[in-house]
Amino acid sequence: MKVAIIYNQDFTGVINQLGMQNKEVYNPEIVNNVASALESAGHNVAVIDGNMHVIQQLQEFMPRVLEGDRMGMVFNMAYGIQGESRYTHIPAMLEMLGIPYIGSSPAGHALALDKVITKIIMQKHSIPTPNFWVFSHPSEDMSGIEFPVIVKPKMEAVSYGLRVVNNEDDLRAAIEYIISEFQQQALVEQFIRGQEFCVGILGNNPPEAFPVLEIDLGNDPDAIQTVDDKLFNPKNKICPADIPADLAQDMIRLSIDAFNALQLKDLARVDIRLDENNQIYLLEINSMASLGKTGSYVNAAAVSGYDYKALVNKILDVAVLRYFADSDFLISTSGAASKMPLNVRIRAFLRGHQDNFEQILEQMINLNTYVRNKQGVNELSNIIRKSLIQLGFTAEVIPQIEVGNIMRLSNTVKGEYDVLLLGNLDNSTPLAKHEYFRRSEQKLTGTGIWEHKGGLVTMIAALQALRFARVLRKLKIGILLTTDDTLQGRFAKSVVQETSRRAKYIIGLQGGSLDGAIVTSRSGAAVYNCQMNLRNPKKAEDVALAMSVFSEVITQWSELTDTASGLVVAPREAVMNTNIMQLYAHGDASLSIRFNDSNQMKTVDQKINKIIPSKKYRHLLDFQIEGGIRRPPMESTEQSASLIRTIFNIAKKLDIRLVEEHRWSSADICFVDDHLPSVDGMGPLGSRQHNEQEFILHYSLLERAALLAMVLYELGRGEI
Repeated sequence: MKVAIIYNQDFTGVINQLGMQNKEVYNPEIVNNVASALESAGHNVAVIDGNMHVIQQLQEFMPRVLEGDRMGMVFNMAYGIQGESRYTHIPAMLEMLGIPYIGSSPAGHALALDKVITKIIMQKHSIPTPNFWVFSHPSEDMSGIEFPVIVKPKMEAVSYGLRVVNNEDDLRAAIEYIISEFQQQALVEQFIRGQEFCVGILGNNPPEAFPVLEIDLGNDPDAIQTVDDKLFNPKNKICPADIPADLAQDMIRLSIDAFNALQLKDLARVDIRLDENNQIYLLEINSMASLGKTGSYVNAAAVSGYDYKALVNKILDVAVLRYFADSDFLISTSGAASKMPLNVRIRAFLRGHQDNFEQILEQMINLNTYVRNKQGVNELSNIIRKSLIQLGFTAEVIPQIEVGNIMRLSNTVKGEYDVLLLGNLDNSTPLAKHEYFRRSEQKLTGTGIWEHKGGLVTMIAALQALRFARVLRKLKIGILLTTDDTLQGRFAKSVVQETSRRAKYIIGLQGGSLDGAIVTSRSGAAVYNCQMNLRNPKKAEDVALAMSVFSEVITQWSELTDTASGLVVAPREAVMNTNIMQLYAHGDASLSIRFNDSNQMKTVDQKINKIIPSKKYRHLLDFQIEGGIRRPPMESTEQSASLIRTIFNIAKKLDIRLVEEHRWSSADICFVDDHLPSVDGMGPLGSRQHNEQEFILHYSLLERAALLAMVLYELGRGEI
């Protein structure tokens, strides 16, 4: 299942700052622990910042159910950025988007977050809670207050602003602090001297309660847990609490009553004080119980039999059951295998090293690797070589004169490969138009990032993950990096053909399309250049006639297009220089052709040459045409179809969306012999925009690396 963890990290990701600013945050380490636990059960996990970009990120990551994909879930850990009802913001947005999520609804969160409303509801349901008062200003009448009291913000958690006071002056000061610091009313509650407990709740209809847990206050009936205690110096926990069984059962019963009364779902933690006469008082209920490993909820769950991985996946289970109990969608995720599966180890490694991979990508993008910039191309080659030598690969440089050097790498000395990874180092963007690396919440942008450099980093990440999982040495992998892809493989053709014949499978590293496509076929490419010159002009009309004939030739070429068969004939550049006073006319046109049928292209080649009006206008015009097929098409074959089925099966197990794509552009993989199973587009998902700017989707860098790693592993084992 695809699971998006949403939490708040970037508090500047808003249009404006308005209202109460959240002080409650999840430590990224805890988020990482949750992600690892979910991945251990085989889920495809992405971590998303719950700011104003969250909808776009969910659009990119979540399955498209209307197109037949299985629905994903959100593991909501977002406390919100600002405003009174910040717990409700992400759940409300998810309900609008139609995305299921773990945890309570907006209504449940709103009730539980407002401590005053919580206490009123508990009173209405005969659930004991301390007496309380609410103040909006420190000057209000306090004649009815019974000291000692505890003062807290009306709508905060984690003990923020908590104070125990024993007189009116201190109370007024505490209220003033709450109102000014938290911009909300102050809740003043009768302080209960005694012991502190909590009850963790998991599930629905009926919910399960963990054993009662006691917070060790050191036998001090006046002690409380402060925010510093919870965040930096957690107090000891005693679980099960050392209290009579009937007292523990009463606490559990009252906690479940409160959970139901507030219409909460999936998980919560109820905080309790027990006075010196063994009277139970429910203080509040946290609808987003912390999943920190030192917290009360996790500790009590462990006593109840849930280790951390089982707990996190059980939380997901109960939410899935709540949404999909009547369908075959429900799968068991809470049982952890004794040995972590390979795909889990790979995903955990990739996510833990995401920053490193993005740094490598940034270094690559900031290099200009225009096809004629040999220094830049060779420097990119060295970055990759240094990364792969550490993994046991050896590098062979194939020198070139006009372009950068082709590089071939391998982790086997026998010269035969299970899989050949085919990429390129060059692009068509000169330095003056180079776009440098930029990062946003959803996208990574920069020249070459989609067409080739993102795929190169995907390759490095996948190979490093396989090395981490200790399976890389069992695989025979070849890598070929060409340097003239933008010149239609003018110099690399023979190297690609010779190297690919050593491999069982060939995988191209160019980027995948935004819809999750991999490239299963490509068009071939042909390029022609035609020049025209006016000879022995006598009058101005000859100039006009020359231009008319030249234009007609270009038009007839374009009319050879046959979209039904995948043939596109398009003039790329046409330049005409004329002068009716000096009587001259020159024409120069480039013709770009994409085709899917090599036999058809042979016929087109003949027609292109026949269109030249050499006889009729021989006395007036000279024509010269040169060019022809640069690369054949990459055609769909039965051998490739078997490879594609294997990749799709692996992607299905990883919960990664894939579709097949025919790509109109040509690439060096087109030189691979037809009988060799090949596929392209295994790089990150992205696109090139109309302004030539390229981007990839942030999450897809690791997703495609995980897919590539597992594909290499399965192909290396002969699992096809």
